[in-house]
Amino acid sequence: MENTMKNYEDVDSWKTIMFLYNSALKEVGTKLEILNDEFQHVHKYNPIEHIKTRIKTPESIVKKLRRYGYEISIENMVKYINDIAGVRLICSFTSDIYRLAEIGNQSDLKVLSIKDYIKNPKESGYKSYHMLVSVPIFLSDSVVDTKVEIQIRTIAMDFWASLEHKIYYKFEGDAPEYISRDLRECAEMVSTLDEKMLSLNEAIKECLEKQEELNISTKTKETNRQDQRVLQGLD
Repeated sequence: MENTMKNYEDVDSWKTIMFLYNSALKEVGTKLEILNDEFQHVHKYNPIEHIKTRIKTPESIVKKLRRYGYEISIENMVKYINDIAGVRLICSFTSDIYRLAEIGNQSDLKVLSIKDYIKNPKESGYKSYHMLVSVPIFLSDSVVDTKVEIQIRTIAMDFWASLEHKIYYKFEGDAPEYISRDLRECAEMVSTLDEKMLSLNEAIKECLEKQEELNISTKTKETNRQDQRVLQGLD
């Protein structure tokens, strides 16, 4: 992408870069929709509750570059800001998170980094699975690899993260200790809820499987009895 950017003036560079990031979001979005449809086709189950996409605003990009100590330039933006294009997958259960993360195994995607905040939560209590991938964007005269950050989390995790973001935004990242403490306690509740819902879902699936086995067994016995009556009639 950096080579492509150098072929344009600043204004055109900005438009071109945003075009590439938006194209990358479309590519990843299509892949995820197909993956979700495949789950429905094969397993009769949709792991994705909903998909959110966003492009970082110029203000957010500038603020992040300054926080990292870099000069404000398009080149630095492309090189050092990895989450300009972001996709967030919201799923029902923690087990779905790692199933969906398998999208990184697709041959045309290159996984650049993985941050597993599910197994290793942040000190604040934040949980999510982050995967930075490079997506090839096929233009008329070139192929441009473009970065997209994919975040995967449960509904409960997303609820907590959204509120945590709003709270810390109000305090500009410097919330009182008692609020941070209460947020960590809420994060523990969210983890307990996710575990309980996963356990309940597994119990429901096991119950349905046993019921299906019982129905098959009952039908088989009924078929056998009908066959016996037919044979007795022949005698």
